[in-house]
Amino acid sequence: MIVMKFGGTSVGTVDRIRAAAGVVQAAGELSPVVVLSAMGGVTDRLIDAGEQAIAGNAPEVAASMAEIRRTHEDAIAALIVAEDDRRALRRDLEPVWEEMQKVFTGVLLLRELSPRSRDLVASFGERLSVPIFAACLNQNGVAADAVDARAIIVTRDEADFAQVDFAETRTRARDVASSVRTGRVPVITGFLCATPEGVTTTLGRGGSDYSASVLGHCLEADEIQIWTDVHGVMTADPRIVPEARVLDRISYKEAAEMSYFGAKVLHPKTILPAADLDIPIRIKNTFDPGRDGTLVTHDSPQNHQGVKTVTSIPGVSLVSIEGRGMIGVPGTAERAFGAIAGLRINVLMFSQGSSEQHISLVVGRADGPGTVRALRREFQPEIEKRQIDGISEISDIAIIALVGAGMKSIPGIAARTFTVIGEAGINILMIAQGSSELNLSLVVEQKDAAEAVRRIHAAFDLGTR
Repeated sequence: MIVMKFGGTSVGTVDRIRAAAGVVQAAGELSPVVVLSAMGGVTDRLIDAGEQAIAGNAPEVAASMAEIRRTHEDAIAALIVAEDDRRALRRDLEPVWEEMQKVFTGVLLLRELSPRSRDLVASFGERLSVPIFAACLNQNGVAADAVDARAIIVTRDEADFAQVDFAETRTRARDVASSVRTGRVPVITGFLCATPEGVTTTLGRGGSDYSASVLGHCLEADEIQIWTDVHGVMTADPRIVPEARVLDRISYKEAAEMSYFGAKVLHPKTILPAADLDIPIRIKNTFDPGRDGTLVTHDSPQNHQGVKTVTSIPGVSLVSIEGRGMIGVPGTAERAFGAIAGLRINVLMFSQGSSEQHISLVVGRADGPGTVRALRREFQPEIEKRQIDGISEISDIAIIALVGAGMKSIPGIAARTFTVIGEAGINILMIAQGSSELNLSLVVEQKDAAEAVRRIHAAFDLGTR
């Protein structure tokens, strides 16, 4: 059994849906389970319509709903040949359209969109795309069933943190396994899940990858395939480095580091459920299905340079706490993290000087001002006593990350990196390296990020196999 996940770009148009259906049909002997995203751009339009509803902009909401409906009606008309099948599919989708209308009407009246309501709004894209894709497969002679993941994937907490209850999900997934054994193809909504009480939650933006990994784990699949619009994990972003190449194989740990530090091929949470059972993850391109793509497994071959890829996260902010009064005072870092934890701000990097006079946090640009305000509130007594000199923010910066399991056995990685960056006249604002030596991260100004990536990629000869 394999789990095949298709993202929004893979089902973004009628032609792409046909191509993805062909990929599933060709994999029939492997007993596929399909996890599907919303059609390209639909989730964004739904969320934007929700924001318009909060503002009370009824005409914009109506226009968005009409556009979304037209997109799916056009897909049905183009993909489903038999009129009886089209009528049946439209009948199946009518309750979804009616629910969508009620939800947006409620938001317009209340001028409020709670986290639960936002999840419900975002859910409609997958709930519309999955029945259409299943109908397309059935028309092509592949026995398929549309399955709502809310009946399978159970979360124990709020959607923002979406803690999957694997034990309950494994129990509920038995019906899916039984269906596969009879030769049918379940087509399951990605991204969606529910609480034990049946309240709709989500796994976050890009969470369809995680859905596939959770289901692959619970079904004990032989392989999890992530079908996207690129050939696999690359040595760098090809838009920045034209000579970047696809990596044939990487380890789970490398994939986790790469996804966290800007390689958007995989959702960061995808790795763990697969790694727990040593299930391979294969990343493939629906636009060129003949390619092998990238295989993610427990181990991977090492290259002579140690570094495998250079990734970047643009649009972040560096927040610093400075003051001689912090020297020898325990708990300063703990207080800093505690101050922003309640705001659910994710810290991407952290650094503290050995003199204990300087603590730096890297957060998303949108979280920068909130982080500064929270830290100033927390350390107001120390600021008034001049024990802390200031809390400041530098925006428009980027994280550059070198990733590779072989880095820990090869000396001089950092030296070579700093040399090529220095030769380009690029100032490094912050450096971090874990004890595992799987990753070396540095912070530079946003305007220097692309050049830094290109220089590091060339210095480690990553464009050559």
